[in-house]
Amino acid sequence: MEIKEITGDNFQTEVTKAAQPVLLEFYADGCSFCKAQLSVLEEAAEEACDVKFVRVNGDKERTLAGQFGVTVLPTMLIMNGEQIFRRITGYQSLETILSYLEM
Repeated sequence: MEIKEITGDNFQTEVTKAAQPVLLEFYADGCSFCKAQLSVLEEAAEEACDVKFVRVNGDKERTLAGQFGVTVLPTMLIMNGEQIFRRITGYQSLETILSYLEM
């Protein structure tokens, strides 16, 4: 499943106003761990249909990354509205991601 890339312009609509929980990944184009994480997140998105998956390029959206205190890539936030339920840093396996989504 394709994971939508978002920016500061559509963050409110896509994340904080989403009708379901959101897994938000901050990544960078040159980050090898981020590239590997993408394929895991695509698999997780197929299995966790009740969660919306989105990505933010931390290099291009520095203000948004700073707003969430992102200093390590990849960083993933599991959110519902404006509430952050879990912060995950570094590469994670499919099993780990799915276990984190069992809120």
